[in-house]
Amino acid sequence: MTAILHSATLIDGGVAREDSWVVFDGGVVAGMGQGDSWRPLAASADVLSATDLAGEGAVLTPGFIDLHGHGGGGASYDDGADAIRRARRFHRAHGTTRAVVSLVSAPLGVLEHRVGVVADLVATDPDVLGSHLEGPFLDPAHKGAHDESALWAPTPEAVDRLLRAGRGSVRQMTLAPELEGGLDAIRTITARGAVAAVGHTGAGGDAASAAFDAGATLLTHAFNAMPGLHHREPGPVGAATADPRVVLEIIADGIHLHPEIVRLAFAAAPGRIALVTDAMAAAGMGDGRYELGALTVDVVDGVARLAHGGAIAGSTLTQDAAVRFAVAAGVPLVDAVAAVTATPARVLGRTDIGELAPDRLADAVLLTSEFDVVAVWTAGVRT
Repeated sequence: MTAILHSATLIDGGVAREDSWVVFDGGVVAGMGQGDSWRPLAASADVLSATDLAGEGAVLTPGFIDLHGHGGGGASYDDGADAIRRARRFHRAHGTTRAVVSLVSAPLGVLEHRVGVVADLVATDPDVLGSHLEGPFLDPAHKGAHDESALWAPTPEAVDRLLRAGRGSVRQMTLAPELEGGLDAIRTITARGAVAAVGHTGAGGDAASAAFDAGATLLTHAFNAMPGLHHREPGPVGAATADPRVVLEIIADGIHLHPEIVRLAFAAAPGRIALVTDAMAAAGMGDGRYELGALTVDVVDGVARLAHGGAIAGSTLTQDAAVRFAVAAGVPLVDAVAAVTATPARVLGRTDIGELAPDRLADAVLLTSEFDVVAVWTAGVRT
């Protein structure tokens, strides 16, 4: 059924267009415009008023895309297809129409199995974009919420095994480039069509720049699990903000980063920020005890920390909340929306999502003027 949604402020492409309308047909955007020019199309369509649904000041955006998350709604992406689908349903209700499934460090054979599960889902569940291996090639001194016994250097054999297990569905791999074989691993990962990301690293600015020159184009949760930005040593964050090839992941939850750091990141790397959740199973659930890979996590007042050691262990964030936080921190709305739509799509090399334009997939999010999600469409189907 053709659907027309009208009377919304469309946030897309870095601009806000008031009194906009879009047509969804056959899973794609079939038309769009402003004002009442949708009326001649109404006879054969289901007509929806954004104002009736979301109130005055209703906002329409492309569907959100999460490059980095571990679960939600009580389910972990490490726990198989049913758990992945459960967590995806939760995040889809918060506007994330498509997501990369992040897997924590684990023994190689376990990771091969988990990557294979995601590869199967990519073939059946279009909202699953592929897998993100956050490890096992991480610096033990910056391991965060990863099991140190499951970390090792990126040997050619290990990198190849994981990429082959994904059957072309591994979308990104986070590694510490200073590890033995790190730069060669980056070259292999990118040559095989995946994104190499720098993260959980002790690298300084020069080592991070070498990783970017080798082909890495993403900084995993910038500022977290890496050396900070210092006035005599820019570190990975300084190297990334200076390099126009690199996108920085930001966790905008007020726990991982101060609001002013979020605002500064957007200002320092315009058009190169991706708001990610790094959410774990506790997202959308109450406080309590959870598991993240092989590690136990306690959630208190919505903050997830390892039960042993107290390191931050992912988040309970959703992408709509990240947008609200970024805007409250002083980030322009059009930039915050780009950071959950166009920018992550660009990282993945996807031109069919991340934008509401003719012939693109009809992924859309309708929000109130306070940026609360009211309705979500995935390929034109309201979910």
